[in-house]
Amino acid sequence: MAGVSTGTVDRILHNRGNVSPSAREAVEKVLDRVKYRPNVHISGMSLKRKYRILITTPQQSHGEYWETIHNGIKRALNEYENIDVECLIHTYNQYDIYSCRDTFKYILSIEADACIIGPTFKEETIHLAQELDKKNIPYIYVDSMVEGTSPLAFFSSDPYICGQLMCKLISYIIPENSGIGILQAVRIGDESANNTILRKKGFLDYHKKEKLHNKIYRIPFSVMEPQKNEQLLSEFFNLNSSIGGVVVLNSRGSVIANFLSDNKIDNIKLVCIDVTKQNVEALELGYIDFLVGQEPEHQGYLAMKTLIEHLIYRNPIKVENYVPLDILTKETIGYYKEFKEVEYI
Repeated sequence: MAGVSTGTVDRILHNRGNVSPSAREAVEKVLDRVKYRPNVHISGMSLKRKYRILITTPQQSHGEYWETIHNGIKRALNEYENIDVECLIHTYNQYDIYSCRDTFKYILSIEADACIIGPTFKEETIHLAQELDKKNIPYIYVDSMVEGTSPLAFFSSDPYICGQLMCKLISYIIPENSGIGILQAVRIGDESANNTILRKKGFLDYHKKEKLHNKIYRIPFSVMEPQKNEQLLSEFFNLNSSIGGVVVLNSRGSVIANFLSDNKIDNIKLVCIDVTKQNVEALELGYIDFLVGQEPEHQGYLAMKTLIEHLIYRNPIKVENYVPLDILTKETIGYYKEFKEVEYI
């Protein structure tokens, strides 16, 4: 159809060079007209090459956010099972900056073809990205984009928009003169997660733009020492009786929900993020009013799929890939779970 030999078509499809601009243009026009898509399985088998992919994210726990991202990665690997991919997974404690540094340092000692990164600490991620750039190792982010780096692509919700959305939701369901508490994790190294920083900025910018009168309070809690949380939360709510709502900018919404339930507090509204097992249970029981989902399994799936196809074909890739934000309530969560289970089989 393009008026060139099959050998020329093959060189263009696999970016092997030695092709005239006119021949490339003719072939690409035909490919576009017939909506050509490569068969990644057959091509991967014919290449007979093994790919080593590093995956580094916060540690995964059953029913929680990062496990779901890893489930998406596994789903993509299952779809491309004919491609020989060796995955090396190295996770870190997202509440300990030193754990993150040690893990990233170790990763840089490993030879690999590509890397998937779940960022938490900004400066540590920038350093890792710069070192990967020096080694010409492409990398893709899940959950967050880190400014000052050049990933092959990223798959994430927009954390700034997410913060704005959560501020809008909580402001709809609490009295105008009541306070809003923002739950923040106490981290070793005293540095907030990159996404949490951006969500908080979106939250505060919306609060300012809309001229809301609700006073903002910071609520501390500890993941590393959970036995302290009952005391921390009791002291906070005893000192701040004007709180009408709480926003949790990370996946630990169930911490507040459980506290409200255990202490029979039913006059505080709660807006949280991430469809974790614990958050869904609290939503169904009515202790969380709105739960924002950001499709983590889809993020993991698309990241691995994109990386595999890039390693084989070197096709151009869209860098910015934002997933939708889903607003869930106890009335809709059952349908959402049913749909997601079908989608991700």
